[in-house]
Amino acid sequence: MRTLLLTVAIALNLAACSTPQERAFRQQANMDATIIEFGPACARLGYTANSDLWRNCVIQLSTRDDFVRYGSSYPYGGWGGRPYWGR
Repeated sequence: MRTLLLTVAIALNLAACSTPQERAFRQQANMDATIIEFGPACARLGYTANSDLWRNCVIQLSTRDDFVRYGSSYPYGGWGGRPYWGR
């Protein structure tokens, strides 16, 4: 957890003084890491690799992981942990 926070802090600091090409490269690297982490699970769930449904699965699993990792208020800030449509 501490390593992740440090990585995010460094990435944010670097993003402040980087070119659009560097930011695009970093975003691509982040997406590649997400695919490596969640892609096999989506394939085991029956989605054909590199299909739109598989990509959607990868994004959903990543979002769920972020939600579990960072708490119920992610990414809604101070809204009591629920999105506005869940009130």
